[in-house]
Amino acid sequence: MKQSPIIGVTPLWDAERKSIWMLPDYLDGIRAAGGIPIVLPLEMSKADADRIIETCDGFLFTGGQDVGSCPERDALETLVLSKALQSDKAILGICRGLQFINVFLGGTLWQDLPSQHPSEIVHRQGKPYGTPTHKVMLSGDLSTLIGKDNLEVNTLHHQAAKELGSDLVAMAVAPDGIIEAVQMAGKRFVWAVQWHPEYMFRTDPDSLAIFLCFVKHCK
Repeated sequence: MKQSPIIGVTPLWDAERKSIWMLPDYLDGIRAAGGIPIVLPLEMSKADADRIIETCDGFLFTGGQDVGSCPERDALETLVLSKALQSDKAILGICRGLQFINVFLGGTLWQDLPSQHPSEIVHRQGKPYGTPTHKVMLSGDLSTLIGKDNLEVNTLHHQAAKELGSDLVAMAVAPDGIIEAVQMAGKRFVWAVQWHPEYMFRTDPDSLAIFLCFVKHCK
């Protein structure tokens, strides 16, 4: 009997309370897809990181603070991402996760979409967060997975990928040109989406399909 894959989840950081925390939706999405989620510590040595990389079958890079605004998270995710890529572990990025992966690979960001890339699309919706608010056009492996050429998604961000980093290719683009999903060529599975499937997977089969595909590639 095959064992369920163990998936490391990058922690959220509350600077005011000086504490790590986690939204259960990320963990629930992994469990619904057959994985075992574990929340990573915020700080670790390179030796500890080696042990964790060896133990985990894949990694989920979560949303949260702007890239560059939280040195603790940036340091942790730099260490984990570099080692995970070296070991060819499966990786899924969500929101900040996409932005961080892009910057790590040499890409750039729109730092503030409302001022730098004005659009009729509101990329930072209010509650309920699980309600889709705009369409994205799909391509590549994501289009193949979903079986569609467009998708309705939710949205909670004010930064976004501008120029893509090395070996990244777009798999989804919003009508206003904002890159909404990417994958890294030449790796087992490195995907990232700008929207939040963790808020939608319980009622949206397409969101669940992303988690299922990720966990499948962790095995």
